[in-house]
This record gives sequence, C-alpha cells and structure tokens, in this order.
Amino acid sequence: MRIYTRTGDKGKTSIIGGRVDKDDTRVEAYGTVDEVNCFVGQAMVELDQEIFEDVIADLQKIQHELFDCGGDLANISEIRETKLQEESIEYLESRIDEYIAEAPELERFILPGGTKPAASIHIARTVTRRAERLVVKLSKTDRKPPETAQKYLNRLSDYFFALARVINFRLHVQDVEYERSAKVFRTGNRKEDK
Repeated sequence: MRIYTRTGDKGKTSIIGGRVDKDDTRVEAYGTVDEVNCFVGQAMVELDQEIFEDVIADLQKIQHELFDCGGDLANISEIRETKLQEESIEYLESRIDEYIAEAPELERFILPGGTKPAASIHIARTVTRRAERLVVKLSKTDRKPPETAQKYLNRLSDYFFALARVINFRLHVQDVEYERSAKVFRTGNRKEDK
C-alpha cells in the first residue's frame, strides 16, 4: 500500500466535497481534532489497565467519536449527514457528573499535571479548546460546521478536566491548587449533597 499521493505537494488537500488550501481553517480544525486523538491515545497507554478499565473504554469510545467529528468537519458536500450525534454529548455529561462526584471537592484552579496520564489528559484538554476555537471561527463562514461538533468539543474539554482529576485521585496524587487563585468553583454539587 502506498500512502503518498503527491496531490498535496502544491499546498492543497482533498476534503469531502472539494479541495482546499492546507492552511484553511477547516483543515486546521479537523487537524487539531486529530491532535487531540493522539494525546488521548498517549494517555490510554499510560493508564493502568485494572485501575482504569472504565476510563480506557471511555477513551476508546472518544477516539472513535473524534474521528467522526473530524469527518464531519472535513465535509463540505451539499448533502451532509453528521456522524457525531447528541447522544455522545449526553454521555460525556453523565461521565463528567460521575467524575466530579468521585474526585475531592474543588474550589480553586489547579495546575495541570500530577501523574503522567493526567498530564497527557490536560494536554488533550487544552488542544480540545483550541479545536473548539477553530470550529467557532469556521462557524462564521458560509460553510458552517455541524453544531454537534462545537458542542461536543466544548463538553469534551470539560470531560478531560474532570478525568484528569479522577486519574490523580485514583493514583493517590493530590492536585496542586494555583496559589493565587480565588475560589472559582462552587462546592456542594456532589450527588450525595443533592
């Protein structure tokens, strides 16, 4: 199998429904989604299979959804069926709620890091935010991306934040609070408090 085509040697690339410049915002957006996927893969190989069986299953599901998201963003054809669905967003929300209930209460910003897999997830979180900003930028063009892509990326970055905290918690590593942070998170949102 040959993976090079030479068709992109002059700075253009093929997407679903046409060709665009390689520095087009659309290409930047789905390329950044691919970058997120790579950091997710990195985190997965750093996680202990027994302690994080549930997390690894979630992350693999997310990797497939990131491919769906990238495909949706790369599609400019007239007939566009989105692969990424609202159910994926709802699932992320349910997992965020579970992770927030599992990790210790948080009032202040924390420094990214702690353990190696949590640090990888924090990188995925920030790259997801960059992808989201690019999708917002793309939504101001005449070929708007599907709304589900923007919503999914927004929720995914929140998921990664909650997950990074759970990873550290399960590995008995305390998050380090940003020392000059005001109290920015409300307490008392745990399931047992409701």
